Amino acid sequence: MVDEALLRTLTPEVIGILVRRGADFAAAEDAVQDALVEAVRLWPGDPPRDPKGWLVTVAWRKFLDAARADTSRRHREVRVEDEPAPGPGEAVDDTLQLYFLCAHPSLTPASAVALTLRAVGGLTTRQIARAYLVPEATMAQRISRAKRTVADVRFDRPGDVATVLRVLYLVFNEGYSGDVDLAGEAIRLTRELAARIDHEEVAGLLALMLLHHARRPARTGPGGRLVPLAEQDRGLWDTRLIAEGVEVLQAALARDRLGEFQAQAAVAALHADAPTVEETDWVQIVEWYDELVGLTGSPVARLNRAVAVGEADGPRAGLAALAELDPALPRHTAVAAYLHERDGDPVTAARLYAEAARSAASIPERDHLTRQAARLNARPRR
Repeated sequence: MVDEALLRTLTPEVIGILVRRGADFAAAEDAVQDALVEAVRLWPGDPPRDPKGWLVTVAWRKFLDAARADTSRRHREVRVEDEPAPGPGEAVDDTLQLYFLCAHPSLTPASAVALTLRAVGGLTTRQIARAYLVPEATMAQRISRAKRTVADVRFDRPGDVATVLRVLYLVFNEGYSGDVDLAGEAIRLTRELAARIDHEEVAGLLALMLLHHARRPARTGPGGRLVPLAEQDRGLWDTRLIAEGVEVLQAALARDRLGEFQAQAAVAALHADAPTVEETDWVQIVEWYDELVGLTGSPVARLNRAVAVGEADGPRAGLAALAELDPALPRHTAVAAYLHERDGDPVTAARLYAEAARSAASIPERDHLTRQAARLNARPRR
């Protein structure tokens, strides 16, 4: 049995070694993927003493074979006698550079996510395609285009941490499907990034992921039914992940360089800390959303703030905050429905729930909003 976790950890390191030996990123990534296939085939019967060295040797030979066969690249004058001795040789870890390369601003978010999962995460094209519920050929084309886009990017150019974090957050928010748990994969990758770079926002993102992931067992009911936060069985929350997330967040906040992911994690920590929904500290949550709005100006943060204001100061205060936002904002109508129900106006709330259901972003969300409308419509009218 091959240790898949080990292969995923070694993948970016081996790609980095090939790039520094002279391979371009696309060729190095292809060669390493071919070497991984060989590892899966051969290691169960004959495991190497030095897995990283084995992968480097095999991947380099794969690269040389491909370079010889590609007549358009003969000007590189790659010769077999140039092959270094077996083994990793270099002690430099290029994983951080790969994070930056895969999150290059010239890539679309979808391409950046796919390339990160392939080059840094070590997933196969088939696994990524299954996770995104698209044909393997479609995902292969997306990854190929992404590799061509970054082919001429200098490998040693400083990268933008904020862009890397946005890509990892996109991976996390995709959730999970197929045979790859993307939320779990995003946490794994963010842990690795946190081990390689001392940055408070990396820690903030890791804390945010851990705190959200801790609630995952309670987030859906039978048949995939969506369970809102207020109705979740808090006994199903993972207290170990919550404790870790809070510890990571506290260490980040202690550095006094607040960023958006730390602020979001602070909100998540306050939800996780409340034994019941009634004991939630909504006043503090509003204060953290004020910080988040100040940092980002995000309309989504403003929308979430309106919900928190409605809980802290009453539904009419929440509706007043909501009135300042664009009604076309996603979830605006659903929030309005919730606040109108809290304000004792079930007729308006039912109409808004039904309207929100028609524009829901997912089937579980649509079904939840439809049930909310039906519940209110079934009440006796006064």
